[in-house]
Amino acid sequence: MAERIFNFSPGPGTLPVAVLDRISKDVREFSNTGMGLIEMSHRSKEFMAVTDTAESLLRELMEIPDNYKVLFLQGGASSQFFMVPMNLLGKGKRATYLNTGTWSNKAIKEAQLFGEVDVPFSSQPATFDRVPTPDEYTVHPDAEYLYFTSNNTIYGTQYPQMPESDKMLVCDMSSDILSRKIDVSRFGLIFAGAQKNLGPSGVTIVIIREDLLERTEDSVPTMLRYKTHADKGSMFNTPPCFSIYAVGEVLKWLKEQGGVPAMEKLSREKADMIYRVLDSSDYYRGHAETASRSLMNITFNLPTPELEAAFIAQATDQGLNGLKGHRSIGGCRASIYNAFPKEGVVKLVEFMQQFQKDNPA
Repeated sequence: MAERIFNFSPGPGTLPVAVLDRISKDVREFSNTGMGLIEMSHRSKEFMAVTDTAESLLRELMEIPDNYKVLFLQGGASSQFFMVPMNLLGKGKRATYLNTGTWSNKAIKEAQLFGEVDVPFSSQPATFDRVPTPDEYTVHPDAEYLYFTSNNTIYGTQYPQMPESDKMLVCDMSSDILSRKIDVSRFGLIFAGAQKNLGPSGVTIVIIREDLLERTEDSVPTMLRYKTHADKGSMFNTPPCFSIYAVGEVLKWLKEQGGVPAMEKLSREKADMIYRVLDSSDYYRGHAETASRSLMNITFNLPTPELEAAFIAQATDQGLNGLKGHRSIGGCRASIYNAFPKEGVVKLVEFMQQFQKDNPA
């Protein structure tokens, strides 16, 4: 077996080795059932216990109030771009969206199909290099909710604190969920694709306040109603069984590490190590403004595209994989989600310092 590399990919992201070891066994034979996890009926008592455990752990780690439902859905986080307004908006209703990157931009376009959308802030003219301060936008007085993306994987920006509003908050938390403590009760709905901080791709977590389940208009198709899945405990149809199981295993691991407080402390330590290199010279230039820097995705450029290409190639040769930036802005990007080991950040920092010495601009 090849030696494991350090995977800086923005998603699917790296998983804990201990979780991978457990998964590899359970896929072949699960809990003395004589069959593999991915062969089991989703309605069997063994798999129902898997789902119950995953939900229970998520509720515990995020301190989710009892009046919220936890749903395990398919379709990726991108499906939530239309499911949110389809369920919570409608003709004659409006919402406020903050545009801080590719994913919020896509969500805005989907929401406009279902209701009126106000966009009081957009950092698109500055290539999405920051998130707004509270005094830079006003939520429309008739808005049903305020929508935002808490962390932007492509541009490396993140809200240091969640927005304040007397309107209900709706958040795409795909790339920083469980990396810092939040007050779930401030939100009407939170969703997150699993493949960055929670597990493999295939399942999207939706946390929704129960009273919102009754808002959906009768014209919405059955499968696209949150209430459909809430009423059936995410078992209206065959769910993404393997992905739900893997999320549960990651949550067990996260709890063993000390939960969200431990992850937040570690995330800051890892990110600070890289940002210190960026701030120490003009050789590496961070894309995000300092006050908007992400702790999950660190984006930066070198003096020339040629040096960037050499940097990425040499890093890959040394087992530092996935550092190429998104095609929309180029450069480099280090994604260091919860499961990314600190040792990999240490190795990256050492490589960055040596590369600068060996390749002066």
